[in-house]
Amino acid sequence: MSTQGLSATEAFQVRQKITMMVNRYEVQAEGPAGGEGPLLAFAQQKRMAFKEEVTFYTDESRSVPIFSFKARQRIDLGATYDVLDAEGRSIGSFRKDFGKSLLRSTWHLTTPTVQAVGQERSLPAALLRRVWELIPFISAIPCPVLFHFDFTDETGRVVLSSLRRRSLRDRYEVKVPGGLVDGRVAAAMAVALDALQGR
Repeated sequence: MSTQGLSATEAFQVRQKITMMVNRYEVQAEGPAGGEGPLLAFAQQKRMAFKEEVTFYTDESRSVPIFSFKARQRIDLGATYDVLDAEGRSIGSFRKDFGKSLLRSTWHLTTPTVQAVGQERSLPAALLRRVWELIPFISAIPCPVLFHFDFTDETGRVVLSSLRRRSLRDRYEVKVPGGLVDGRVAAAMAVALDALQGR
């Protein structure tokens, strides 16, 4: 599928591949009956980077970049991340609301046509995850509570959702109802929810 196809897609999956020095993500179209479809993009994130940047490519060869997201500031809990197309033009941005995220992770997403706020769907699940992370020794074990995000515009309409599914590696089902958010921005946001969630 072309980059243009990704821009307009309304459903895809994001899968994480963990390696020693980097986190890798596969963005795949949704296949029949919710299964895996063709690869839409491949992303790689360096760990412990001073200025966060993740580039998405057409495939694992990483020879053809198609879009990216990049922090405006060096390590900053409230940093804004710009989503850029292959030519470096802005197609959207997002930032974490650090204050509200103390209890329930909250993100602000902006595109040329949509402004939305994304929150963890379940407050009890959000609180349980935070308690888990505070317990000595247990916090080293991945929390079994899954988190789901819904992004809504000023009218309360859901424009983007990301649902984490149980699997050996992190897997997310991403929906963009009505194609209201550019699929590249949606994919960048979905990867950020995994890669940056603990920051």
